[in-house]
Amino acid sequence: MCVHCRLELPFTNFETIKENPIEKLFFGRAQLEFATSLFFFSKGDKVQNIMHNIKYNEQKELAIFIGKIFGERLQNILTINSVTTIIPIPLHPQKQHLRGFNQSELFAQGLNEVLNIELCTDNVFRNVNTETQTRKNRIERWQNVEKVFDIKKTSALKNKHVLLVDDVLTTGATLEACAQSLIEKCNCKVSIATIAVAMT
Repeated sequence: MCVHCRLELPFTNFETIKENPIEKLFFGRAQLEFATSLFFFSKGDKVQNIMHNIKYNEQKELAIFIGKIFGERLQNILTINSVTTIIPIPLHPQKQHLRGFNQSELFAQGLNEVLNIELCTDNVFRNVNTETQTRKNRIERWQNVEKVFDIKKTSALKNKHVLLVDDVLTTGATLEACAQSLIEKCNCKVSIATIAVAMT
């Protein structure tokens, strides 16, 4: 990505704002330590183009590069300094097999190249292959993901501070379900970092 394009990207700068719009989205839904998104997402913009190229044109190096940019912006945030483990939101094995990779895992990999903490990709899993969330409203999205996340070894995450990583935040239903599962089953702290947020 050239310097010109990078400068034109719609950064949210939410990581520097206490009680930013991402954190407020989860108020009363999940007890989070910190939450932010790197970019604003709008149809037809550069960010959608980046996401499309990663997801459908398999530009894996671009995903890792974006993760590194995010890591650079988060590395001096006080709350992030206490994070012990980065966990990308998992895809169901069938969906990952069809796609060949999990883009959230690639973003997390890039993040971790900067933050240099434990990256865990095999402990949290989806036990249900849910339908696509694209055309669902907020309630339908929550019902679709309410009990789909589980943890293989809860003791490995007990009392830790987990940073959940995902691609695009819309209603937050998927992240909420995963965060709640981690908090309830592992007694750990949870923060959230998404590459983009679709603000309505």
